[in-house]
Amino acid sequence: MRPVLPLPSFLGLLAFASASPQALAAPAVELGQVLISDEAQSELDEAREKLRTIPGASNLVDLQHVEQGRVASNADVLAYQPGVFAQSAGNDGIKLSIRGSGINRAPGAHGSGVYTMFDGLPLTGPGGTPYELFEPLWLSRAEVLRGANGFDQGSLALGGAINYVTHTGYDAAPLQVRYEVGSRGYQHRHISSGQVLGNLDYYVALTDSEYDGYQRHSSGSAKGIAANVGYRFNPNLETRFYLRYRETENDLAGRLTKEQIKHDPRAANPGYLSRNDSRPQPGSTWVGNKTTFYLDDDSRLEAGLVYHDYPMDLREGAMRLKVAYTDVSGTLNYLRRDTLFGHESKTTVGWRTTKHLPNSGASQFSRVDNVVGARTRDFSYQGSDTVLHVGNDLELVPDLWLTTGLAMIYTRRESDVTYPASGGRVSQHDWDYAPRLGLRYDIRPDLQVYGNLSRSVEPPHPWSLVWSAPVTNQPMKMQNQTATTLELGARGDSALGRWDLAWYYAQVRHELLNVEVVQGLPFKEFNASPTVHQGVEAGLDSLLWERSGTGKLSLRQAYTFSDFHYRDDDKFGNNRLPGIPMHYYQAELRYDWPSGFYAGVNTQMASKVQVDYANSYHADAYALLGARLGWDSPKQDWQTWLDLRNLTNKRYAATVTPGYDDAGLDVARSTPGEGLGVYAGVSYSFR
Repeated sequence: MRPVLPLPSFLGLLAFASASPQALAAPAVELGQVLISDEAQSELDEAREKLRTIPGASNLVDLQHVEQGRVASNADVLAYQPGVFAQSAGNDGIKLSIRGSGINRAPGAHGSGVYTMFDGLPLTGPGGTPYELFEPLWLSRAEVLRGANGFDQGSLALGGAINYVTHTGYDAAPLQVRYEVGSRGYQHRHISSGQVLGNLDYYVALTDSEYDGYQRHSSGSAKGIAANVGYRFNPNLETRFYLRYRETENDLAGRLTKEQIKHDPRAANPGYLSRNDSRPQPGSTWVGNKTTFYLDDDSRLEAGLVYHDYPMDLREGAMRLKVAYTDVSGTLNYLRRDTLFGHESKTTVGWRTTKHLPNSGASQFSRVDNVVGARTRDFSYQGSDTVLHVGNDLELVPDLWLTTGLAMIYTRRESDVTYPASGGRVSQHDWDYAPRLGLRYDIRPDLQVYGNLSRSVEPPHPWSLVWSAPVTNQPMKMQNQTATTLELGARGDSALGRWDLAWYYAQVRHELLNVEVVQGLPFKEFNASPTVHQGVEAGLDSLLWERSGTGKLSLRQAYTFSDFHYRDDDKFGNNRLPGIPMHYYQAELRYDWPSGFYAGVNTQMASKVQVDYANSYHADAYALLGARLGWDSPKQDWQTWLDLRNLTNKRYAATVTPGYDDAGLDVARSTPGEGLGVYAGVSYSFR
């Protein structure tokens, strides 16, 4: 039986926690406060220093800063990050693209192009990355390894890797409650507890949310639980068990035309409305364990095991699709530090595998005007990904490091259509490889330059073999997407502030492009002719002014330039790949007072977006303006904020799901962005 999180019980816990902090007081409050502040800062600094040893671009997201405003989805977590395009589709699903990964995929159930982890353990499997388990308030930080820089994590995806790190007893408060409320029925409730009890620590959080949505027929809700417990047997052995369970339910409003977004952005697509399209997810479960053995002062072994069950109930278009996915994953990493011919050397040997269990399969039913009809097709998905990777960092001369690596990947993809006719089975097994060569040089402690030449490999999803087939009961074979990427960059601290700058150029072969060939029918994925992905990613955090006892004025900026196009395609020539803007800029100007008050204004700007491969039509450019003010108690217990979004009520397309060739017509390809919104929140942490 699946765990159930009843809403009344959760609200009762919230009310009790808010009303009775004295009853929960304990003599160890001061000790807990020291543990929380010191351990959290230590882990953040350690993560930042580790990312700095990679000869490539990365981002470190501190959730303490993110939580000083509305935290509704993963798009809020990944805001203000250079190189990352993350936009909400009006529900839990977001459109996420790093260096053009998943550029043409619709926001929703099967994210692709970025290898995603929870606490260093796999979430992404052969079927992609489902979104149900992304509850931001469970996180302490997120680490983004852009492009090939996720190599040591076993990531070979074009977009790289993201590791979402959950709170533990070492950085969580013994009790925290949080409540967010805002426009269009938005509510987000959270209660958590974490403590260190000798050699054992724990963290547990309950969260639920609901919203009416910006478009009509786009309401949704979610509820879930996250927990982990760790135990240190001795200085050489520690283990941690993880649990995530979350249910979501979303009504689907569908995409609109440019004309509709200009004049009636809150409308729902008529087809979605008449069929009452929705996506109730009956509940996803992710259970894992990570155990670390410290073999000696210079080496350790990390072993991980994950079970992931994510059934789906998709009611969109002329069909209802019931899917049952179950994955099991294993990881093993050996890390060692040596001296090689008098030079410091760091070696990582890793293995990871993720496999669909046999119950992975689907049944498809016809739908007309919200009436479920006859069963039209049964099919199963099977797949596995196994990666073996070896990497080394060698200090050639003081402060100059050479990075070398080689990864081998074995992929298996099988799809079998068993109804209405059997025999529609495709099975493909592939070996591929991904070498990596990099250099980084620390010119000064506050200035570093780097470069790398790397290869990425991304196999198709097993379900693509079915949905891309021209005949419904005959799946088709597809090739792995590969890319060779050159990256150059630098990062440091200067009078301007903390900055980073990266340029990359990738030649992509057999790119997996997903397109809606006929509107309202399932998307199809194909191997494209050769493409180019190139761009510039820049971030700058500046302290503009500071005076003791008065406060400080700061500015953070993130800019992403994305140039993705065909290379002499027979039909589309050198056309741009549709889906995301070429120019994307975010900035926030903020003033902080010593008393804990802060106020700021922010902006988001995006250039126009092509909506089809023929580049015959585009979504308009836009510029948004927002503001945020709040107060953090100096004791780090109370926090409150007011978050104002889209102050000018700008009407714009937040996401674009491309078509093949719209012949210059205004076709419904875009999800409207949220209009003017006002959100407020309060949290209390009992230290």
